[in-house]
Amino acid sequence: MQNPHEDTEWNDALRKHGILPQKEKAPELPEEEDQTEIKNNYEEMSLDELGEFEDEEEDRIMEMYRQKRIAEMKAMQMKAKFGDVREISADDYVQQVNQAGEDVWVVLHLYKQGIPLCSLLNQYVTRLAQKFPYIKFLKSISTTCIPNFPDKNLPTLFVYKNGDLIHQWIGALHFGGMNLKQDQLEWKFHEAGIVKSTLESNPTPKIHDVLSSAIRSSNKDNSSDDEEY
Repeated sequence: MQNPHEDTEWNDALRKHGILPQKEKAPELPEEEDQTEIKNNYEEMSLDELGEFEDEEEDRIMEMYRQKRIAEMKAMQMKAKFGDVREISADDYVQQVNQAGEDVWVVLHLYKQGIPLCSLLNQYVTRLAQKFPYIKFLKSISTTCIPNFPDKNLPTLFVYKNGDLIHQWIGALHFGGMNLKQDQLEWKFHEAGIVKSTLESNPTPKIHDVLSSAIRSSNKDNSSDDEEY
């Protein structure tokens, strides 16, 4: 037998013709009290109330910034998992470079003992690894990592991200020789998007064009001579 309380087209038709009684309407829920009145209406506040309100707002804003700073520091601590330069061989390459982690920058220095610029670069890379512990710095003797790698290509820096080679700087010309400073190497990494440097500008001094200066000076002297006549 059909249930007279079910919501079916047949029961609706019977209710329409008065054969079945109409369904009882569900009782309406009482409207929630309107609690949207805001006490911080400046025009209605006394001086004491305004002072208390400002103190509460200041505390709330300071707490918000505190929580934001804590979150930023925790995020940096999670990223800061390196901080040194690890020596690797060819056998370690896949694990240390290709499997370094998602969005992790890897800087690999190929060097050889007895080459002064390689030693200098190793010093700078060690310090930068401590300054930027979220960057994975590696080093390897060139022929240990790549057999028959020519000494003329040293020092070499390979930079990877997500297992892909992003930058490669091969040979002394890319580093300016023994005149290279640590800040200059940091700025090189900064321009390549590897680190966020605290340096305000490029520390490399601009080369003074002596020939151009001599020509400009000569032109000024000639102009002065012409004016005398």
